[in-house]
Amino acid sequence: MTGMDNDNGRHYDRPPLTVYLASPRGFCAGVDRAIQIVELALEKYGAPVYVRHAIVHNRYVVDTLKAKGAIFVEELDEIPETEAPIVFSAHGVPKEVPQAAQNREMFVLDATCPLVSKVHIEAERLFDGGREILLIGHAGHPEVIGTTGQLPPGAVHLIETVNDARKFTPKDPERIAVLTQTTLSVDDTKEIMGVLRARFPKMAVPRKDDICYATTNRQDAVKQIAPNCDCMIVVGSPNSSNSLRLVEVAERTGCPYAVLVERANEIDWAAFVGIRRLGLTAGASAPQILVDNIIDAFRERFDVEIEIVTTAEESIAFKLPRELRDVPAL
Repeated sequence: MTGMDNDNGRHYDRPPLTVYLASPRGFCAGVDRAIQIVELALEKYGAPVYVRHAIVHNRYVVDTLKAKGAIFVEELDEIPETEAPIVFSAHGVPKEVPQAAQNREMFVLDATCPLVSKVHIEAERLFDGGREILLIGHAGHPEVIGTTGQLPPGAVHLIETVNDARKFTPKDPERIAVLTQTTLSVDDTKEIMGVLRARFPKMAVPRKDDICYATTNRQDAVKQIAPNCDCMIVVGSPNSSNSLRLVEVAERTGCPYAVLVERANEIDWAAFVGIRRLGLTAGASAPQILVDNIIDAFRERFDVEIEIVTTAEESIAFKLPRELRDVPAL
C-alpha cells in the first residue's frame, strides 16, 4: 500500500504525531453510578424514567439515555402524576426537592454522587454546631445550588475567588467553617484556602479535602502531560465544571494551546497544523467512545503513536440504590 509500512501499519505520508493519553481520564465512580441508575431503572421498570436535570454534564450521555426512554426535566412540576421512577442527578439537589417529591408520593431514585452527599452531611453538621458556613465554588452550578440548599436561606456564603476570601467579613471569626464544591481546580482552591486560613486560624476545615479523588487525579495527569505538548484536548461539555478546570490546568502548566471539545466533528483542524505532540484527556462525565472518536479523527490526518501516561490507579466503586441491586448489570 502506498505510503504505508506493512510491518507496523504506520503511514509515512502523514506527519508524525505522538498522542499522550492521560490515565486516569473520563468517567469517575459517581458518574458511572448515576448513569447505571438510569439504565437499570429503565431495564427494571421500563420507559419512561424521569431525570431531574442532566444526569451528568455530557450531551452524548444525555442523548443516549433519551434514546433509551429517559425524559429529562429541570423541575419536578414538569412531571405529570406518574408511578414512573424519578432520578435526581449526580450533582445533588436542595432539600426542598426530595420534600416536594415526597409530598407528591413520587418514587425517587437518588443518583447524587456519594462524595457530594458527604459535603451535604458535613454542611449540616457544621451548621448545627453553630458555625457560619463558607462554600468555595461557582455560582449557579447545580452542585453549589444543592449544597447551599441543605441549609436555611442565607446560611451559606459563596466564595468564588481569592478576592472574595479577602473581603469576607464573618459574624464571628472563631465560628466559621469552610466546604468546597467537589469539581474545583485544586490549585485555585488551595490558594483561596490559604487566604482564609491566614485570616481565620480557628476556621473549621473538612476532615478530608472535599475536592473529589477523580477531579484531583485528572488534574494531576494533565499537569504531567501538558508541559510536553504542543496542544491539549480535553473531551467534555462546556457546562462540565471539572472539564473546564482541566483546560485551565493545561494552560497554567505550560501547554501553548488547550481546548475543550465535545465531539470529534468540533475540532478546528487549523489549530493543529504542524503539531508533533498532542495531550488528550477527558472530564469525569465524558465517555470513552468520544475519546476514541477523536483519536480516530487524528489518525486520518496524522501518523499517530499513542503513549499512555498513567499517574494514578482508580478502583473506587459506589453502591447502587437498594431498589436496583437485583437488576443484572447491563
